[in-house]
Amino acid sequence: MADAGRHPNITLLTGSEVKSVKGYVGNFTASIVQKARFVHEDECTACGDCAEVCPVVLPDEFNEGLSSRRAIYQPFPQAVPSAYVIDIDNCLGLDPIKCGKCSEACDKNCIDLDMVDKQLEVKVGTIVVATGMEVYDPTVLDEYGYTKHQNVLTSVELERLINAGGPTQGEVVRLNDRKVPGSVAFIQCVGSRSQRRGNPYCSNICCMNTIKSTLQLREHYPDIDLKVFYIDIRAFGKGFEDLYRRSRMEGTQYVRGLPGAIREDAETGDLILTVENTATNKLEEHRSEMVVLATGVHPPEEMSLVQEMLALQKCSDGFYLEAHPKLQPVDSATKGIFFAGCAEGPKDIKESVTQASAAAARASRLMSPGKLLVEAITAEVHDEACSRCGICARVCPYNAISFEKKSGKPAVVNEAACAGCGTCAAECPENAIHMHHFTDEQINSQIDAILEDDPQSVIPVFACNWCSYAGADFAGVSRLQYPANTRLIRTMCSGRVREDFVWRAFMNGAPVVLVSGCHIGDCHYIDANHWTEKRLKRMWRKMEKLGLRPERLQLEWISAAEGVRFKDVMQKMEELRKGVTAQEVAETLRILQEEAERKAAKAAKKKSAA
Repeated sequence: MADAGRHPNITLLTGSEVKSVKGYVGNFTASIVQKARFVHEDECTACGDCAEVCPVVLPDEFNEGLSSRRAIYQPFPQAVPSAYVIDIDNCLGLDPIKCGKCSEACDKNCIDLDMVDKQLEVKVGTIVVATGMEVYDPTVLDEYGYTKHQNVLTSVELERLINAGGPTQGEVVRLNDRKVPGSVAFIQCVGSRSQRRGNPYCSNICCMNTIKSTLQLREHYPDIDLKVFYIDIRAFGKGFEDLYRRSRMEGTQYVRGLPGAIREDAETGDLILTVENTATNKLEEHRSEMVVLATGVHPPEEMSLVQEMLALQKCSDGFYLEAHPKLQPVDSATKGIFFAGCAEGPKDIKESVTQASAAAARASRLMSPGKLLVEAITAEVHDEACSRCGICARVCPYNAISFEKKSGKPAVVNEAACAGCGTCAAECPENAIHMHHFTDEQINSQIDAILEDDPQSVIPVFACNWCSYAGADFAGVSRLQYPANTRLIRTMCSGRVREDFVWRAFMNGAPVVLVSGCHIGDCHYIDANHWTEKRLKRMWRKMEKLGLRPERLQLEWISAAEGVRFKDVMQKMEELRKGVTAQEVAETLRILQEEAERKAAKAAKKKSAA
């Protein structure tokens, strides 16, 4: 941190908040509010004279409330910049009659209570998102009595107690009597791996953090009794298993099972844990003078604001979704935006540093040439056909289409920001958007070709490139048997499938049609498949209105790893196909032909009236 603060090419904006981000890769504009510190950081020497005279005493957040700080304080040791800051919400100095002691004590006159927030605009080429994570609050877990029993701590609170710079200078003491505990029990997976309360995922860092803490306590207090209550110990990293074995060899007892309740001995303050030991299948009671909850982690609440600002995707666990878990693990779906640290999932320090280095390398690789090479798969608006409705700008997941209704000008596609999903082309009512690659002509030719001979025996499948098409490929290489009459038509995204494509398939005699894509929330084009879902719901309503069975048009979400699901879906489609008679297909052709003629007559009438 200190090296970053001194680097000539790095500008640190501490105490700042990004309010908005506009633009595209290579040309982002970030609006930033830098909160007032009320202390001139370039003049403050962090002598501490101001804090000594400040009368306001508050809990110290850095020490988890185990110590106090003043209204003017340094957030933590080695903070960058090395200067004090005023907690203006609790400071009395705004009224000089009440206070102002810190200003009087400061010989360098660094304190300025009239300082205001700064509004900044920064132009950048790429963005690295490092939103971090927050520690789970175990208060809701009544069985552990976190707020009820003084000697129940979290792993972060123990970390501050055992730290030489902590509130007790490295002495681990019980909070009720300030004595060193003779025994400590650790409870794992607090707020993690739970389907009922907390989070369903593993928080990654808790097991090794507990193992480290047991080794530290053993080093400080060789005779201490240590117990760890766990579901599984996940020591998967380099050297982690060795540390786990060392912890056991040094006398730490590992009990397989989580306590169902903790009660306190009123006389001694000791804690009695009731646990079912799944290794012995017995109900046991364990007494401990201190209990440490190995709390999990979860995404910060502010991640949703950043998600909306940068058009990012989220996984089901609330963290950000990378563009590809293997090939682009630090890239977002939006070009020019990368992830570092715990933005996309819980990580330890080593993983965070590794990913930060990768994100920096990816960003510099993109910017170093001075110009940007974009994929050829982009959209283009035909000005003469554009009706200025603005639908394309509304549905674009990347905000790559600019449109101003008042100006009367046609929509414009920013090719640097366009990812080529084709959602705009599928939604355009005037067919005014042309896709470079995966054009309407190419897709229509594929539809005609697969339904040229014996169309009633064929199942046309529109499959998205990243998920369902890959899922079909995985089913094939896995030797899974699915109907041989399946005919895949690849599109970059399910959002590319126009209504016209489906109607064309039915007009050519297709008994059933399947549209498939990524699962909701996993779309490689952020939220493009939401528009697929809306479009097909619209088509189902129209089919009902025309007297066609809506179930003949199916929508399925299939991921790249779900080869078995693809096989099952296609077998279901084959059963549907067998239930469609030649008479029903002929009736469909008649109905759609009449509908097409009606539309053509309406369009001709509208044209003549104009």
